[in-house]
Amino acid sequence: MAKREPSYDKIAQHYDFLSRLVFFKSQVKAQTEQLGYIKHCKKLLIVGGGTGWILKDLNAITQPIAIVFVEASIEMIALAKKVDTHHAVEFVHQDIETYQTDQFFDAVLTPFLFDNFDWAKAEKVFAHIDALLATKGIWIDVDFYLNRQSALWKRTILKTMHLFFRFINVVRVNDLIDTSPFFKPQYIPITEKHYYGNFIKAVVYQKRLP
Repeated sequence: MAKREPSYDKIAQHYDFLSRLVFFKSQVKAQTEQLGYIKHCKKLLIVGGGTGWILKDLNAITQPIAIVFVEASIEMIALAKKVDTHHAVEFVHQDIETYQTDQFFDAVLTPFLFDNFDWAKAEKVFAHIDALLATKGIWIDVDFYLNRQSALWKRTILKTMHLFFRFINVVRVNDLIDTSPFFKPQYIPITEKHYYGNFIKAVVYQKRLP
């Protein structure tokens, strides 16, 4: 029997509750506090937007934004479509590395995306998104963060998360990769903020001129 592909469908209804139960509002703040950097963008790509709660916070930006919301979970998209937003949103149920378009985006948001992948898959996904972002475009990347000095409690939480998500076939990864090398040297870091005892990192990058 073929092994089922990992999917967030089975926990979509409970994902936000579980996230806030463990991390309180840290994951939310790590994303919303960076939105000022894209207030002038006209085309925004959101990759792995989950339940789409961020769409409501984007209503604070009065300038109309054409948003493409790419999400691999059909159940997550169903929830995201229920979010009240005054921006035009195109929902795409697809893995980002297979998404094709002729347009370039002014900004991209990747919230807790790369922690789902091993190095090879992450590198492929990064390259594909990079090709969709216009020169001087803004990339907001938010994810978990560990280094060699990270405390045991962070490693314990991460290990528990991986065990749980692998058990219910949401992801298959065992480790957290460092994506910062992907952004060098073609991106300039504008700001970097840390949350939840430095366990969550939000970095705003700008794509350099070729």
